[in-house]
Amino acid sequence: MPVSPTYPGVYIEEIPSGVRTITGVATSITAFIGRALKGPVDEPTTIFNYGDYERHFGGLWTESTMSYAVKDFYLNRGSQAIIVRVVHDDADTARIEIPTIVTSPPAIVTSPPDDILNLDASSPGAWGNNLYAEVDNETGDPTEAPTSPPAELDPQIFNLTITEKVDGEEKQSEKFLNVTLIPTDRRYLPRVLEQSSTLVTVPKDGEDWDVPIAPPQVTISEIQATGGDDGGPIETNDYLESESDKTGLYALEKADLFNLLCIPPAIRTEDTDPSVYQEAMAYCTTRRAMLIVDPPFNWGASPANAASNAFSGLSTLGLSGKDARNAALYFPRVRQPDPERDGQPDTFVPCGIIAGVMSSTDTNRGVWKAPAGLDAALNGIQGLQVNLTDDENGRLNQIGINCLRVFPINGRVVWGARTLRGADQLADEYKYVPVRRTALFIEESLYRGTQWVVFEPNDEPLWAQIRLNVGAFMHNLFRQGAFQGTAPKDAYLVKCDKETTTQNDINLGIVNILVGFAPLKPAEFVIIKIQQLAGQIEV
Repeated sequence: MPVSPTYPGVYIEEIPSGVRTITGVATSITAFIGRALKGPVDEPTTIFNYGDYERHFGGLWTESTMSYAVKDFYLNRGSQAIIVRVVHDDADTARIEIPTIVTSPPAIVTSPPDDILNLDASSPGAWGNNLYAEVDNETGDPTEAPTSPPAELDPQIFNLTITEKVDGEEKQSEKFLNVTLIPTDRRYLPRVLEQSSTLVTVPKDGEDWDVPIAPPQVTISEIQATGGDDGGPIETNDYLESESDKTGLYALEKADLFNLLCIPPAIRTEDTDPSVYQEAMAYCTTRRAMLIVDPPFNWGASPANAASNAFSGLSTLGLSGKDARNAALYFPRVRQPDPERDGQPDTFVPCGIIAGVMSSTDTNRGVWKAPAGLDAALNGIQGLQVNLTDDENGRLNQIGINCLRVFPINGRVVWGARTLRGADQLADEYKYVPVRRTALFIEESLYRGTQWVVFEPNDEPLWAQIRLNVGAFMHNLFRQGAFQGTAPKDAYLVKCDKETTTQNDINLGIVNILVGFAPLKPAEFVIIKIQQLAGQIEV
């Protein structure tokens, strides 16, 4: 606001520079959806290493293909992941039943003497049957000197210890001191557990916690939880659930950002239903993310017919149309030792490995570099479900199936970088994974970085600011080598003026920003021409 001078002298006025720096978003946050041993259901949980996964979701479990995919992700230098645990509808939560007593004076007790204090495991699953509860009344202050006679302890206050034991060994323990069942007390047990416990919670009856008024009996040792059940394998409806309730796939609505999506099958030797992939692919388009599709198990079950099965089977997945720009399929599956089965080799889906390779490539080279080549090694595996030849690779590459290959010395690598719109016959402009991911990165970054434009006066001063800030963002990418061309004018375009935004647009409250870029495309085919010289002939 201009200074209004009132006295003779010097006035200082700060003028805004118009610089609103646009920061590039993350490019390799990977969302995993599937079954887990434990953990919150239909709640996206962010983790940064496999130790986080073990703490929140229980680690490797033979019934969870997702647990192996997450492990593969971090073995291949993945960084940030979002885990969505889904369960079948027959899964049950374990419960601990702690008997209560009548206290004195009786007037404050309105519940019968045999009331039960119920504690539920924090999430469904048989893991909750390993929980044990102990109650004691050692609630005196240990720093105070003992009195004679000893001070009478408040019967309403008690200590609660919850322990998780696996095969008789303590895995985790939580102790809550001086808690009570009096709702007005600051140590009211349901609130304390809600805030501090990762193992148990107090069930609710509607909006209110379901607790008796009488406190638990004292000196109760190791009451074990019962009733926990993992339920059956998850099915198609468990993956998709409800968009309005934000469950299943749509639990990711509660996550701010993800870039890659992996949906491992419910059972190792089976496949994720094509209808799940179809809906997930459409959802990825709306969230500007990429779907990593695992190949059906039967494609590689017969090595002699693997390439033919993949060539003819791609169309049966139904992953077509423009949304297929946001999906990529990698074939075949991988072979690796299973730590949960004495290291015996088994076949697993490659989605976690591919996501890890993408994350590592983004960190080292940038999202515009194809996550493939001799540097895109597959870590943590013993081999592939089937070894493809050059001719088989060429046949699958031309229809948009990315192959995993084994080469002497270099080992096992990703050897393809096409989207599911990458078939030669389609001639799609987003044929290549790095081109599509670069476009999604720019779109998401500009979407978030231009929110300040909304409700600003729609005229040349605003347009100049937009050109300044968007141009600075694009120029920074150019300097990092994200685009073709040796000069900025050959690499990108930012236009926002009276040509892009007409008076009619202004009347409608619209400002149009045109951003173009010349993408880098991978050198997919390297052709070396060799000619034999007949000799030097002087003229």
